[in-house]
Amino acid sequence: MALVSIRNLTRIFDVSKPWLNRLIERKPKALLTAVSDVSFEIEERTVYALVGESGSGKSTIGKMLVGLLPPSEGHVEIRGIDLAQETDADKIESIRSDIQMIFQDPYASLNPRWRVRDIIAEPVAARGGKTEGLAERLLEQVGLSARDAGKFPHEFSGGQRQRICIARALASEPKLIVCDEPTSALDVSVQAQVLNLMSDLKDEFGLTYLFISHDLTVVQHMADRIGVLYLGRLVEEADPDTLFDHPAHPYTQMLLAAAPKLDGFGREVPPPQGEIPDPINPPPGCAFNPRCPLAAERCRTERPTLRDVRGARVACHFAG
Repeated sequence: MALVSIRNLTRIFDVSKPWLNRLIERKPKALLTAVSDVSFEIEERTVYALVGESGSGKSTIGKMLVGLLPPSEGHVEIRGIDLAQETDADKIESIRSDIQMIFQDPYASLNPRWRVRDIIAEPVAARGGKTEGLAERLLEQVGLSARDAGKFPHEFSGGQRQRICIARALASEPKLIVCDEPTSALDVSVQAQVLNLMSDLKDEFGLTYLFISHDLTVVQHMADRIGVLYLGRLVEEADPDTLFDHPAHPYTQMLLAAAPKLDGFGREVPPPQGEIPDPINPPPGCAFNPRCPLAAERCRTERPTLRDVRGARVACHFAG
């Protein structure tokens, strides 16, 4: 059963100069399309990973899912309820209590003036719940000591702070956690510890993750389904085995070729060609066509739709 259903999701930001500047310079409004017509589903108790280069719209989708940003078009349904259109306050409150988020920067996402005990208990205290002993219990579950509850965030390392963020996310007993690049600010050895912890907690508490990352290799062994984003568009979606063994979209192939490999010493790999197009003025047709080695005239005029190719969903005219 799908816990989350995202349909035709689009988010457009107005990045225009002030009205008077545009009038004097005779320039139109500048609209940036961060997310363009994205659709996918997240099954309950699974990990869905969104990957892509910086600026591909991953974090924007995560923020729309948790309600921090309203969509310009499309729908985000959680258990069949669209929070942007639902009017029943009790239903909205019930769904919101089931969603938490782990942010990218463990140094900026914790209040430096609060003790760890208050930080972890905040989601429960805000709803009037009982918080006695909650922080101590959760700290031990994420691999820290109960005595750490009386400390301040500056007394911890980056990896320990991210564990505190995970404990805070678990405090309200959520069903869905949006993880916005939770390990990108950490050392490689600490990344593995945090990922293993998140995997263990998923099994223990029956959690569902939306895992956002720019690194395909990070999500390879954790995700049940991977969606690849390019310039705000979902270009490929598949399970990890299919995606890594038989990548169908040229952009996915480029990402995998550029990823570091343990046995890749001395290998000659051509660097990725070209730059990401301007999202304010994206190219017509397929957004990847200026960088794609397979691009033809059809790619420059007609936007490809997602279609089934060998067990994957691929937005490419020539896939398969």
